[in-house]
Amino acid sequence: MVKNPIKFGTDGWRGVIAQDFTFDNVRVCAQGVADYLKQAGLAGRGMIVGYDTRFASEDFASAAAEIMAGNGIKVYLCPKATPTPVISYGVLAQKAGGAIIITASHNPAKWNGFKIKSEDGASAPTEIIAEVEKHISCILTAGGVNRLALTEAVKQGLVEYLDLSLIYFDQLNSLINLDELRQSRLKIVVDSMYGAGAGYFKELLDGGDIEVTEINGERNPSFPGIQPEP
Repeated sequence: MVKNPIKFGTDGWRGVIAQDFTFDNVRVCAQGVADYLKQAGLAGRGMIVGYDTRFASEDFASAAAEIMAGNGIKVYLCPKATPTPVISYGVLAQKAGGAIIITASHNPAKWNGFKIKSEDGASAPTEIIAEVEKHISCILTAGGVNRLALTEAVKQGLVEYLDLSLIYFDQLNSLINLDELRQSRLKIVVDSMYGAGAGYFKELLDGGDIEVTEINGERNPSFPGIQPEP
């Protein structure tokens, strides 16, 4: 019997990069999600795939997207690191079947993770995770994964790059008077902690009298001097 290194816990599966968290295991997870989507009748709605600023997160996300595409499931792939709340809103806006997010949240820098969002944009409940884990066990013991190279998936229209920040900003603008805020002459300092939210405040509030200063806005997967958590 093949040992299963993939164990979902609180809000996803996490592992040490290149130890448990490998491309092969990410592909197995993605195939498990694809099998669940087909079983639940959600495959036709597509999936959003996003990621954070950790080491190789964009490459792990591409690996997951290739598996979705290999199963004929449309993927909306984030072209840049994207905060989890933005992806959750994107699921609702796109009426997608859910989302895969490559992130380990607050874990130390050597970790990465695989999170599943359900069709309502929330963390997948235990019953969905249980079904995905059943599929993963079957894949590890007797099955394989269906994979379509990213370049070919893009050509076939199965992978579409989608910047969710644009629709997220539109939604915020419908809830908050951003023009008034931009003219407030406030001075704001934002610590983006080398994370996926880097640049968001500056872009959102740009164009007025407000002054936004961002620190730790560059990408640095080692998160020097801090813990990668808000």
